[in-house]
Amino acid sequence: MSAMTMTEKILARSSGKSSVVPGENVWTNVDVLMTHDVCGPGTFGVFKKEFGPNAKVWDKDKLVLIPDHYIFTKDAMANRNVDVLRAFAKEHDIKYFYDVGTANYKGVCHIALPEEGHTRPGEVLLGTDSHTCTAGAFGEFATGIGNTDAGFVLGTGKLWLKVPPTMRFVFHGQMPPYLMAKDLILAVIGDIGVDGATYRAMEFDGDGVYALNIEERMTLCNMAIEAGGKNGIIAADQVTFDYVNKRNAGQKPYSAVKTDPGAKFDFEKVYDVTKMEPVVAKPHSPDNKATVTEVKGTKLDRAYIGSCTGGKLTDFKAAAGILNGKTVKIDTFVVPATTEVARGLDTEKIGGKSLRDIFLAAGAKIGEASCAACLGGPSDTFGRLNTPISCISTTNRNFPGRMGHKEAKVFLASPLTVAASALAGTIADCRDLLV
Repeated sequence: MSAMTMTEKILARSSGKSSVVPGENVWTNVDVLMTHDVCGPGTFGVFKKEFGPNAKVWDKDKLVLIPDHYIFTKDAMANRNVDVLRAFAKEHDIKYFYDVGTANYKGVCHIALPEEGHTRPGEVLLGTDSHTCTAGAFGEFATGIGNTDAGFVLGTGKLWLKVPPTMRFVFHGQMPPYLMAKDLILAVIGDIGVDGATYRAMEFDGDGVYALNIEERMTLCNMAIEAGGKNGIIAADQVTFDYVNKRNAGQKPYSAVKTDPGAKFDFEKVYDVTKMEPVVAKPHSPDNKATVTEVKGTKLDRAYIGSCTGGKLTDFKAAAGILNGKTVKIDTFVVPATTEVARGLDTEKIGGKSLRDIFLAAGAKIGEASCAACLGGPSDTFGRLNTPISCISTTNRNFPGRMGHKEAKVFLASPLTVAASALAGTIADCRDLLV
């Protein structure tokens, strides 16, 4: 048997094969399927059309329903989508339904999935959202699929997948205090382009990666899709096991995999993190890379800290460290990804002050846990860019209209850079503020 990468091993095992090769098509058994309020209604429609109005979900304990995108809005159609989720969850007695307005409500699906124990090494997780690849941080194959594919999975628990070749990105060295995982992934995307990893697995490796906490690893894998990647993946280590074992829903057994020595990679690139600078993606593409030095002083109207990419507790601790005792010069919106993260804003403290108090004292506005303005949404969405303004954001995409107005300009950056820029009113270098 030839040496295989992690992604190849997982797809081989899930399809009942001893080995697979890139380009091979396999029937993959799905361990977890996730859908949310935007794609759930379409997925359910496909399922009922193809399997019948009275068909049953293949395994109700492997389906996770998470309303998160258009939640805190008065928009009637957005509200209807959540009602469709509720009706389907009731009809099929879905255990893992995190409904808004209840104690179970979570927020952004990609952060909620690991928090609630639905991510495990070696598994296959599919979701009707392109950033499902976030879960690759737990050493599993995780990728986004469309409503039609998801409707098929609902009825069969399987999906026809092509095994992707693997690209390997190695980060060496001790991370400087002014860098975050967002800088690393923006550097990669800037180097290879938004189509540079099209239908390829992006495997992240090196001591620089394994020094990151689990949330930062999630940021790395989260933006694999911005390079066109099929999935992002990081081998599980003790950091992963500690997190998963504490939260594992149903205490399901799992088996981690590692890339074999001698496995073939489609592409390899090595980075020395000690020589890297904070990175900014200029409008209107995540690969429009610049170092912060190159864009320092660019005028801004708004700062936004949130989303599956930049709304985790690690992100807020970094931003609060910059904002502590200071006042922002531009409108600054803070949106925790999940309700667990939101609680952390009150329990996590810097110098005796909670993160929430630091943000509020600095003049920032704090919203409810959700995707909020990352995907634009209805006009009453918290933080949405309703006019053609310039915003620096910890989110993942800056295409025209992504956060609202089609003429708005969005700069992507790390929480450290966004916080420093909020204080300056222009793009700023966090190195000038870090002691």
